[in-house]
Amino acid sequence: MNSTTKRLVPVAVMTVMAAGATGYWLGRSNSEGTPPLTQNKEARVPLFYRNPMNPDITSPVPAKDHMGMDYTPVYASSDSDESPVGTVTIDPVTAQSIGVRTVVAERRSLSREVRTFGRIDYDERRITRLHPKTEGWIEKLFIETTGQAIGADEILLSIYSPQLVSTQQEYLLALNNLETLQNSPFDDIRDGAERLVAAARERLVLLDVPAHQIDELTTSRTVTKQLHIHSPVKGTIIHVGVREGQYVTPQTELYFIADLSQVWVFVDIFEKELPWVRVGDQAEMRVDAVPGIVFKGQITYIYPYAERETRTVKARLEFSNQNVLLKPDMFADVVIRTNPVANVVAVPSEAVVRSGVREKIFVVREPWKFEPREVVTGLSSEGWTEIRKGVVPGESVVVSAQFLIDSESKLREAVSKMHEIEQ
Repeated sequence: MNSTTKRLVPVAVMTVMAAGATGYWLGRSNSEGTPPLTQNKEARVPLFYRNPMNPDITSPVPAKDHMGMDYTPVYASSDSDESPVGTVTIDPVTAQSIGVRTVVAERRSLSREVRTFGRIDYDERRITRLHPKTEGWIEKLFIETTGQAIGADEILLSIYSPQLVSTQQEYLLALNNLETLQNSPFDDIRDGAERLVAAARERLVLLDVPAHQIDELTTSRTVTKQLHIHSPVKGTIIHVGVREGQYVTPQTELYFIADLSQVWVFVDIFEKELPWVRVGDQAEMRVDAVPGIVFKGQITYIYPYAERETRTVKARLEFSNQNVLLKPDMFADVVIRTNPVANVVAVPSEAVVRSGVREKIFVVREPWKFEPREVVTGLSSEGWTEIRKGVVPGESVVVSAQFLIDSESKLREAVSKMHEIEQ
């Protein structure tokens, strides 16, 4: 025996120790006269013999333990030469006693419901932060409480601004100039007067002077000290930023207005569930504040990064909220109805033996003969796992007692490798 073989012998012995329970079950069936685990053992010479009660004890020749039980012969391979290394053959009696069951791999559709918690927030596209276009003083607040619903173009406040007063005066001068020159025989002079009026009116519009006050100014030809600021959108007042008499500048936020007829909901998706989730998936939501009502929405965006603390990925959903029953910062239970994955090869999840390094399944080659086969798994749902490589539809796979079979398979694989080196 060379040095390499000497190093492998302890490894094989350790493998034998790890498979002790399986060796006891599978070895005892031979010692008690049940059909042998493998075929044509008479034509082969055992490598050594092992104690059926303690796999750590071996003998190069046949022997008996202290209870009178025969040592179990260990061969280089327990299967025919055509069988892959590690293939295990078990007689029907032993298979029944250890509870071996098989299921046929099949093509099926896999679907999954992703359940998570959500937080309701404003739709950022429906938020308006209103600032004045000029400096001035707040003369009167028409809307002064938060939570108040307002309509589009509703008057919010009136403001006195020296710049607005002077712009009104410029507009009136332009109007007077147009009246004086509109009968001029020179087209250029008339066109210039008209362009001057249009420019002065445009400055008023750009400073948010409402159309009705510009029309009043045009008719009355009287400068107005207080000009109105109207709401540009329909929504709810979330915050009032000024009070009467306050001096404001373009940096001052007058109102924070939100349209709550549609809301966003942010949810956290765990990494293992992320492959199921797609933009456009439908979702259902329930909130404790509105019992008995199921809100329906869909995923509109999945963020391209994970949260460092929770190791989840954030997704954004949109829900209609016409009755304004959903309030920002409420918590909700969300169920995402993911699209099914159709026509995939699948086996029961318990059939997959996961070692951390690789995944394998025991496939029935013929009655009572089980071949270990490495597989590539995909999605898992409702007790079934997708097999992307390694198993085809119609093959039978082991779904119970496969860990006992796996221990025996590893033992035979290690013994086979040791025998090859000795050869």
